[in-house]
Amino acid sequence: MDFPAFPDAPPLLTEKEKNVLAQHSCSISHYKAIIEEKTTIYNDLFHSLYPIEKLVKGLSSFYDEVLQAAWIAKGLNNEKHVSLIAVGGYGRGELHPKSDIDLLILIKNETSAPKNKIEAFITFLWDINLDIGHSVRTIDECTEMAAKDITIITNLIESRTLTGPSDLQATLKLHVDISQMWDGHSFYQAKLAEQKQRHAKYQNTAYNLEPNLKECPGGLRDMQVIDWVAKRHLHTNRLSALIEKHFLSEDEYIQLKGAVSHLWRIRWALHIVAGRKEDRLLFDHQRTLAKLFGFDDDDLKRNVERFMQGYYQSVAAIQQLNDLLLQHFEESFLAKDDVTPIEIINNHFQVANGQLEARSTTLFQDHPSSMLEIYVLLGTHENIKGIRANTMRQLRDNLELVDDNFRNRKENTDLFLDIISSPHNLTSILRSMKHLGLLGRYLPEFGAIIGQMQHDLFHIYTVDAHTLQVVENLRRLWLPEYKQKFPISSQAIRHVQKVELVYIAGLYHDIAKGRGGDHSELGCIDAQAFCERHGLSKQDTELVVWLVRNHLYMSVTAQRKDISDPEVIWEFASYVKDQEHLDYLFILTVADINATNPTMWNSWRASLMRQLYLETKRALRRGLDFPIDADMISDEHKQRALEIIIERNVDIMEAEKIWESIEDEYFIRSNGDEIAWNTEAILRHRPSEKPLIAITPLGGRNFSGASKIFIYMPISKHLFAVTAATFEQLGLTILDAKISHTTDNFTLDSFVVMDSNDNDTNLYLDKERIALIRKTLMKQLETPSMYESVVQRHTPRILKIFNSPATAHFVSQPEEVWSALEITAPDRPGLLALVGQFFMNNNIMLHKAKIATLGERVEDTFYITEENGDLITDTENMNRICTLLKEKIDRFSQAMD
Repeated sequence: MDFPAFPDAPPLLTEKEKNVLAQHSCSISHYKAIIEEKTTIYNDLFHSLYPIEKLVKGLSSFYDEVLQAAWIAKGLNNEKHVSLIAVGGYGRGELHPKSDIDLLILIKNETSAPKNKIEAFITFLWDINLDIGHSVRTIDECTEMAAKDITIITNLIESRTLTGPSDLQATLKLHVDISQMWDGHSFYQAKLAEQKQRHAKYQNTAYNLEPNLKECPGGLRDMQVIDWVAKRHLHTNRLSALIEKHFLSEDEYIQLKGAVSHLWRIRWALHIVAGRKEDRLLFDHQRTLAKLFGFDDDDLKRNVERFMQGYYQSVAAIQQLNDLLLQHFEESFLAKDDVTPIEIINNHFQVANGQLEARSTTLFQDHPSSMLEIYVLLGTHENIKGIRANTMRQLRDNLELVDDNFRNRKENTDLFLDIISSPHNLTSILRSMKHLGLLGRYLPEFGAIIGQMQHDLFHIYTVDAHTLQVVENLRRLWLPEYKQKFPISSQAIRHVQKVELVYIAGLYHDIAKGRGGDHSELGCIDAQAFCERHGLSKQDTELVVWLVRNHLYMSVTAQRKDISDPEVIWEFASYVKDQEHLDYLFILTVADINATNPTMWNSWRASLMRQLYLETKRALRRGLDFPIDADMISDEHKQRALEIIIERNVDIMEAEKIWESIEDEYFIRSNGDEIAWNTEAILRHRPSEKPLIAITPLGGRNFSGASKIFIYMPISKHLFAVTAATFEQLGLTILDAKISHTTDNFTLDSFVVMDSNDNDTNLYLDKERIALIRKTLMKQLETPSMYESVVQRHTPRILKIFNSPATAHFVSQPEEVWSALEITAPDRPGLLALVGQFFMNNNIMLHKAKIATLGERVEDTFYITEENGDLITDTENMNRICTLLKEKIDRFSQAMD
């Protein structure tokens, strides 16, 4: 791009400015004014699209001159045994507006150091608001530390003298010789370990919601790793020299430089927007940055997604070339002496040192299908570690051959189905195909979702990363080590006849994200086209399409509907129709939930999915022509409860006397274990008039995650509001609530709760916290008028960014026992207490609640009646309730923010 209106170089200090700043009498305020003036000019040039490389280098040069002037002003220019050295990123001559200025004050020895002057210089730099990172070391100290620490020696090999005797650094470089201190193998392994450790901090993915553009995989630090290894092994200070040495093609160099330039522009803008050093693309800044980068139409969410897609594509390019070059370095320098005999696989490929290699430099040009064949070989030969760098490059250079003709050739569609059916390494194969660009070329619909993020807190990965994680989760269900965590899923996947069909459904379930409209319906079109192009039978095609269309159906049913209602189970079973569809849908749903957000899968959701699967399985075995009888379910639950309490020597007569006073719905919607637990607790508690509070872990005492809290006390209109507020104060999230009444005006309330900050915390093991929960609940239940002051938590920063209007509407149920009110609202502390208060003030009786927190929003369903137990059926009254509740929630959300 041509910039004729711009200066050839960004502004530095004039000679007059240098002379003024170098005066001992120059004030701190004058320094600040000069820095602010020049920084403003640099930022104006940035907004005018001045080349970022010139800005980054220019700003570094500007601060060189500022520091040189300050060095003179503090009288250090006359010192013969001390030098000012730029190190780190600043040593490379790269600086962003708020970057740290990393300095080494190099002294010949301790006795020659002008300590007072150095201290005055450092203090002065702080006073003029420079963000400096500094160290004061002798040559011997630097030498000793560089021999031990890979980070220090890396900083030193990028150092440059700003001012002072240059012979000091020359002496240092003689002492700190990286080729002598660190042999090639040790240096490479240390930098690789450093990178792996850094990547692990970010879950080994570049596709986080709030990525760190410097430290995440594919970030700027990965680019620096390439640079450091090149300096050590190729003794070059220019990235372009990798072209001359045949480690990079010219196209790869241009791609790499373009990706780095894009990240540099984002980082520069981020420093401006944040007003400080900031490398995290926080939600607070993504919207502003999207607008700054030209995404400024009316759809704010879409603007952010488009901006972030560009970011993710750049980091993907850096990550891809980082992988390629590091493997190239390893093959060229580290593995050249460890040569094993070449193994011929077929006419096209051979194995060299455990890596697949093309036998011809023109293989992919001569036989384009080999681009898929190589991955079939990876999937069928477990001992092959990967693909050699030169073969990866050949493959990338021939991607343009993957066109419609290539996609429609039967030879290629058969090869792709072979890949999907690979006995080994399927997910690593798909990830490699994605990184090299082959998967997006072969499946253009997949290419469209690469880097596609969703601007919310629920989906923490980009669509492509999530999709491949779903496939990986499906593969994990086969592994013995996952059998304990997913016992039913592991069993179900072994029952499906063609597991590759669920892999295909996993690839296509979110393929239409970002297009607008219902992605499940739009995805069916792509899924059907794939199946037909690949010659799948009509029956298999229908199954894949059905799975794509309904991939959310099971999780929505489990989390938002009352699956203790026999009618809900019968309705779900009628839709699924048979065990085959149930098994496929179940394993896809489990894999999908676990790939959406690691915090999503917990003991509560596991129990919901397990209950829905097993109850549906029973319904299918019984036959859809024989709907489940509620009385039969009630009798089964009572019988199971009786068996338990007999084992515990509980008085049966007293137990049945309690049961006679409880409404029938309680026995339909509570299993035998829960009935027995509640009954035994009530009998132990009597004749106390205080509230009964019993706590047990969900799924047994050794089960981490959710816990059950049972409350038995005289009926109180305040109870749900008070309890919800108290749980909020105690850092507990309500997941489910069931409220039943007795004929003698007592209430049986069962809550499933979880620690708000840690899904894996087993509350039952924390005796002190259990005691605190009981004590606090007891106090609040005995003085309900005080509960309104209980909620004192502030709304977290990240939730404040998402403040969409609430919605409230009634939904129909298979069996109208209660009216179902669905509420969608921003997640805010105290929301449930607010809803409970609303029900109380409007004479609404709550019977059950299903609470689902999905990132930044809640999707809650409340099963309610009039105070006398009648259904809420009057349309005018329903509209009034929804309108008033929505307005109340919106006002509350605004006040909390």
